[in-house]
Amino acid sequence: MERSMKKKRFNTTGTCIPEKHYMADTTDKINQIIRLIEQEAYFTINRARQYGKTTTLLLLWRRLKESYIVISISFEGMGTEAFQSEDAFVRSFCSRVKSNLKLSGYDEEKQKMWECQDAMENLVTLRERIVDFCEKNEDVLLFIDEVDKSLDNQMFLNFLGMLRELYLERAMGQVTFKSVILSGVYDVKNLKLKLRPDEERKYNSPWNIAVDFQVDMSLSVAEISGMLKDYEAAQDFLIDINGIAQEIYRYTCGYPFLVSLICLWMDERISKDLPLEECWTCRGVHIAVREILKTTNTLFDDMIKNLENHKAFRKFIEGLLFEGEQIPYKLSNPEVNLGVTFGIIGKEKELCKISNIIFETYLYDHFIVGRIIQKQVLQSSRTQFIGEDGQLDMDLVLEKFQEFMKTEYRSSDSDFLEKQGRLLFLCFLKPIINGVGHYVVEPQTRSNARMDIVVFYGRQEYIIELKKWYGPKKHQDGFEQLIEYMENRGQNKGWLLTFCFIKNREKIMEDYTRNIEFVENKRICSVVV
Repeated sequence: MERSMKKKRFNTTGTCIPEKHYMADTTDKINQIIRLIEQEAYFTINRARQYGKTTTLLLLWRRLKESYIVISISFEGMGTEAFQSEDAFVRSFCSRVKSNLKLSGYDEEKQKMWECQDAMENLVTLRERIVDFCEKNEDVLLFIDEVDKSLDNQMFLNFLGMLRELYLERAMGQVTFKSVILSGVYDVKNLKLKLRPDEERKYNSPWNIAVDFQVDMSLSVAEISGMLKDYEAAQDFLIDINGIAQEIYRYTCGYPFLVSLICLWMDERISKDLPLEECWTCRGVHIAVREILKTTNTLFDDMIKNLENHKAFRKFIEGLLFEGEQIPYKLSNPEVNLGVTFGIIGKEKELCKISNIIFETYLYDHFIVGRIIQKQVLQSSRTQFIGEDGQLDMDLVLEKFQEFMKTEYRSSDSDFLEKQGRLLFLCFLKPIINGVGHYVVEPQTRSNARMDIVVFYGRQEYIIELKKWYGPKKHQDGFEQLIEYMENRGQNKGWLLTFCFIKNREKIMEDYTRNIEFVENKRICSVVV
């Protein structure tokens, strides 16, 4: 099949449309949301940016429009003038409802009920219109997308208060919307709102009638596989669907935008330099990730903006990345809450973690560039580390890093080295592999005691375990842990980089810097710095 004949493509901008775009089958998620609607719940679909919220509302509208009257509107583009007075807000709101009913194919009588006839509109007339419409049309649903743009506005608070009042009056027989769904980044139910820039957030949201939204919006390996099956059916070659889906999930933890972005790069961008069949392999996933990490997008921009605008949040992230801090996942903490709200922080065993490898590597690179600009790292020539066969000489990388640390940081205090050691190694490594290779930090092994780094350079993988020195016994344990991980990755070579912060570290560096041959052809190069 000619590529020009493909009817679908992977989409990373705007709403995904099943007829136009390759999409994961999220039927189970939609069914969970529909159960909330059938329970007449009011709630917010609150997830980070580009997490598929708008697409979810579209899929709900398609599923429900035959069984319910579905009013699906967005506050995007309403403008500040629409919130300056009750009259302006009500007219703008009703106009959007009428347009949506027309677009959805509802009859003119239903549309006409949302025409503003009064000389002056207000929330009282809007309330009457809602009640009248719901009395004449059983089971009306209201979906409002992009509510974040209005969260600090008194008019929006008053509107939510009116919906809340109608909701509570249902117990006395009042007719109103069967279910209301708000969609945005923030959980409106728990949000403390402010009405002026110089004011503390002290107004509790009237949306406390809403139920918690517990549906997992991330994509599972099975859901990613379903999307890949749809893609494979349009091609003239077969792909390792499960293997690729697992590798994509390993990098993204199912973040919908990142899943589609990797697929888009494999299908349309790296395929300019490689045969399409070669793009759709695990190596193709690695190449796509490498190239994505060189670029930027609105999601990455927002992540860095929040990092640079909040000093406490930046310190929190640095602690997770470089010091292996074990921070409880507690949403009452403002830094944790901020990270979760923007999709940067996830949860593992009730502890905070960076939500996916792509975000984590992008953050590492951001900090690394800062250190390089500050001249904290020696710039080494890449050529000395590349052999004639084009492979990376990782033994030499660790050897030169040890020399660099002896020369540049001999007099540094142990506390500084303990906090900065891992970052310094990544700063040293990054320029060597930049542009040709990339690295990832394995989330399964990240801790204060150890951290595994996998470097992809050309077609080779290089597994490096970073540990802190806690004595010969723990050092030997590091070999065993590294061998186990090497076996999981199917690799016969590994590198153990140990940071020693005790006073007599010079003797330890001499005694434990050597190559050690293991049985079963497992070779580990051990270096202590």
